[in-house]
Order: sequence, then C-alpha cells, then structure tokens
Amino acid sequence: MTKKTMIKAITDAMDEELARDEKVLVFGEDVGKNGGVFRATEGLQEKHGTDRVFDTPLAESGIIGLSTGLALQGFRPVPEIQFFGFVFETMDQIAGQMARIRFRLGSTRKMPITIRAPFGGGVHTPELHADSLEGLMAQIPGLRVVIPSNPYDAKGLLISAIRADDPVVFLEHMKLYRSIKADVPDEAYTVPLDKANVVKEGQDITLISYGAMLQESLKASEELAKQNIAAEVVDLRTVSPLDEETIMNSVKKTGRVVIVQEAQKQAGVGAQVAALIAEDGILYLKAPIGRVTAPNTPYPFSEAESDWLPNQGDIVAKANEILEY
Repeated sequence: MTKKTMIKAITDAMDEELARDEKVLVFGEDVGKNGGVFRATEGLQEKHGTDRVFDTPLAESGIIGLSTGLALQGFRPVPEIQFFGFVFETMDQIAGQMARIRFRLGSTRKMPITIRAPFGGGVHTPELHADSLEGLMAQIPGLRVVIPSNPYDAKGLLISAIRADDPVVFLEHMKLYRSIKADVPDEAYTVPLDKANVVKEGQDITLISYGAMLQESLKASEELAKQNIAAEVVDLRTVSPLDEETIMNSVKKTGRVVIVQEAQKQAGVGAQVAALIAEDGILYLKAPIGRVTAPNTPYPFSEAESDWLPNQGDIVAKANEILEY
C-alpha cells in the first residue's frame, strides 16, 4: 500500500494490465515516448515495447476507428483522447459503430475497448479542453461511462474497465490528477463497475455527485457538520448505467437530496438522477430535489472559470435551502 496521486494510480493500472494480458494495447497522441500530455503513460512504451504502446497521428476519428477494428480481432484497446472536448471527431465511431456492435451482431462479438480521456475545469485550460461531456456519452446505449473521484477508485475502476467486454468511456478529471493522494495497493485489484459508493454516512440529507465535485461535496458535508447537519455523500463512480439501488436507499434514508455536477444543468447526468428519484422515490422525499451545476453556457475563458464552476459554498447553500423547505 502506497500513497499515490490519481495519475500514478492510472499509470499503474495500465502497466499491470499490459503485463497481465498481451492483448491489451495502449495508443493515442504522444502517449509513447513522451508519456502523454499529463504523463499518464510515462514509461509504458519503454517497458512494454512499441508494438504495445504507440503514438498515433493527430486524428481522433482514426484512433477510435482503429480501436473498433482491433477489438473485433480480439485485442483489448485502451485508446486515449488527449482531451475529451475533442470527442466530437469520434462520434460516428463511438455512437454509430462501437456502442452498437454487440446488438448488431447478436452478441457474437465483444467490444472490450476502454477510451481514456482527461476532462474538467479548474486548471485554466484553453477552449474545448475542460468541457464536461459525460451526459452526451451517457445518452448512448451500449456504453459504460465511468468517472473516478480518487486514486484508489481510479486504479480499481480502470482495471475493471480494461477487463470488461463492453466499451467503457473512462473520464479522468484533470484537477484530480495530482491534487489529492490516497492509499493505493501496489498489486492489481478491481473496483466494481456500475456500483455507486456511500463515501460518508448521514441521515439528514443526501449529496450525490461524482468526479471532482465529489471532493467539493465532501468539503460541503464538513461545513454542514458544523451546523449539526449529517450529510450522506454518494459517489456515483459509474454515471451510466446508474446504480439505482444505492441512490434510492440513500433517498429513503434521508428524504432530502442535492445532486451536484460540474457540467451544465441541461440534460446532464444530474437530470437523469433527479428523474429517477422523482419517478421511483417521490413518496420518500420531504422536500424538492436540489441541483447544483454550472450555468447553461459554454465553458468560460479561464479567467472566469472560478466564478462559473460550482463549489462547496454553492452546495452548502443549496443543502440549507432544501433542509429549510
């Protein structure tokens, strides 16, 4: 067990899966000798060779198209989209091909592809680099969408994703790469996909979140504790498909809920969680469902991002509003 950053945990996961299974391939823009823009693949090419870890041209559509072909031939591709805001170049390959092949071919073929990509705000990136587009992916049947919030989950979830036989979009929040450390086993282990985690127990209100906003929700729960409010904090981890059982059990327990996401409010993961609770758990609620999100505007220039992004103060304010209803 070693204290590790999330980026190191992600590197270790790929390293261990490359060593375990010769069918695992890692590729993308600058992931080879340079180790990727965030050094997530640092040292992997030197250790596993240029046939297993290799650079591609700057063509996201080609990277994901290659992944589909390789998966059909029995490989387990782990392609990287350098920043997830560039995913629009790949939408035909992801939504029109990769996500449909199991259905199209009657489950006679597998699609064991794990698309890794950094995303998220708070690190002053240029336009298109920080966009939270997980809601777009979650709307596509046939895909899993996984977003870790800490180093331990990052390693275990990535290993589970690489071993899965269906395509996984694995999104890594840039602000979390090196901002937090946690105990991470040195050996391989898995964290189950499609399973949320109750990170903190409480009985007064439920805070549901994922990714970097999970860390903001934990900070908010500490502020609420100073007001003698015990907030339960639920980390979705997999945002599609949702772990409905864990969500509903927490709502039944507390009767009040605030859903927190970094993405814009419209048509996002939070909206789906709210709809689920409204449809199946409305009689358990003691107050309306609260949501804390970014505004429904394009991601701002970096000078304004701290005003645009949700934070713990927003979460505390919304929680108090729901509690006082």
